[in-house]
Amino acid sequence: MHAGEVHRMVSAPSRITISCTLLLLIVTAGVLGVMATEGLSLSDAVYFVVVTIATVGYGDIAPVTGAGRLIAVLIIIAGVGTFVSVFATAVEGLVSRSERRARQRKINMMMGLFFSEAGTELLGSFARLDPRAGELRDTLAPGSDPGAEDFRRMRRCLEGHGFAVDAAAADLPGLQRLLEGKKEFLLRLLENPALFEHDVFTDLLHAVFHLREELAVRDDLAVLSGADRTHLAGDISRAYRALALEWLGYLQHLHATYPYLYSLAARRNPFDESAGPVVR
Repeated sequence: MHAGEVHRMVSAPSRITISCTLLLLIVTAGVLGVMATEGLSLSDAVYFVVVTIATVGYGDIAPVTGAGRLIAVLIIIAGVGTFVSVFATAVEGLVSRSERRARQRKINMMMGLFFSEAGTELLGSFARLDPRAGELRDTLAPGSDPGAEDFRRMRRCLEGHGFAVDAAAADLPGLQRLLEGKKEFLLRLLENPALFEHDVFTDLLHAVFHLREELAVRDDLAVLSGADRTHLAGDISRAYRALALEWLGYLQHLHATYPYLYSLAARRNPFDESAGPVVR
């Protein structure tokens, strides 16, 4: 493993903690050392060590013994690099945090486009194939101003749901037409490099594309064996689950950040066939 790879594996907060701890140990050892060898008071020893590490070097306090000079050299060698590392890591952490926020904003924009152009419609199509979708309808009616506990309750509900679809009732040709109509849009999403910062969303798109491909390679979706329909039902269920969980996370993001967008998304609840954009 290269040194750069190791560096990336250790987060900025961990590195700054390590650097600060090491700097504190160097300062403590230096203070004790110059107090013992130079006979300095605690305040003078701290002053001397800090000034030396900071490379200010006023010269008003200087070691006069051989042991004191050796300790000063060790403080310079060990302390200056550690001192610089603390500040460099702190700056890196601030820059990384800003970059992460910028990337997250891009990801949230892509999620908004996805659900606006394809995700909500696709999720509604999957929910209509779910014999137990009625169990989700009332639970996933978030209302105008849900709290954190409401979203946790909805997530528990989704995570415990089976997402098993009725293969016999599935309009596979209609589902194929829907997916083919969204193909170019979904491909453009996958081309965005920011997408790879969101593994769950990437997995969702892969599940949807896999379902599209499974449907596309069959000659006649109207004439399938029971085993083949069951296989396709499994692919639908995989995409259905990933889509439902991501939809809830997106809904929570809108509620916290863009209340006016949340209002429309909640009114278009894909689990409620009677839902619509019109305010009632």
